[in-house]
Amino acid sequence: MSADRVVDARGVCKVFRRRGGPEVRAVNAVNLTVGRGEVVALVGRSGSGKTTLARCILGLEPLSAGEVWLEGARFDDLREADRRRLRGRYQYVPQDALSALDPQQTVLEHVVETLTILGGVSRQEGRRAAVALLARLGLEHRRDALPRELSGGEQRRVTLARVFALQPRLVVADEPTSGLDPDRQESVLRDLVGNLPEGAGCLLVTHDLPQARAWCHRAVVMLEGEVVEELPLPDGVPSHPYARTLFDPWGEHDATR
Repeated sequence: MSADRVVDARGVCKVFRRRGGPEVRAVNAVNLTVGRGEVVALVGRSGSGKTTLARCILGLEPLSAGEVWLEGARFDDLREADRRRLRGRYQYVPQDALSALDPQQTVLEHVVETLTILGGVSRQEGRRAAVALLARLGLEHRRDALPRELSGGEQRRVTLARVFALQPRLVVADEPTSGLDPDRQESVLRDLVGNLPEGAGCLLVTHDLPQARAWCHRAVVMLEGEVVEELPLPDGVPSHPYARTLFDPWGEHDATR
């Protein structure tokens, strides 16, 4: 496996077994790579397996089959205690930002705690770094606010601040702009992509195809747990019928090009 790839997933399968019901094959034999410095969109309609695959890559769901390599090292077969030591390098941005935040902690306290507990810095250094990071994300004036006092966009930027405080090598963002109006969506994506550490990879789980074209280098299209097409962005023209309906629902592109 190449160390030039932040993510190298091979033949990943995830089967959910329901008591008294049929198996659900949520992810089926998927291969996926994310290079250093690359932003990859994982796209598809609801239920296509995007989030399950993203969680499998980060070790948040055990694989039913296949392998996941991160930065050239096998990740899926590590013991959880060993994975836990690496989680600062491989970060997850949840769809529901508010539920990921402690309702009793201020914005500043969230970031300081991340830096001191997970980053291992002193409280004084953590506070200094947190203030600088919040200023970069436009949250300095909100540092004493509680999560319920923040707008949806501000809540998401707090989750980004906690992620970027650890200087990760991989960021997996699961529908990070869900429920926001277009202006706030643009702002959150600008903060996400614009603050990635140098050389870090990003997997953006989304069903918003204009977002994918605007912010990503490549798109991986999923349907019923399988990858049906990959295409370069922003100008790649999909050939698979399902991918065409996602990227061009009104049929404005000539599929024969």
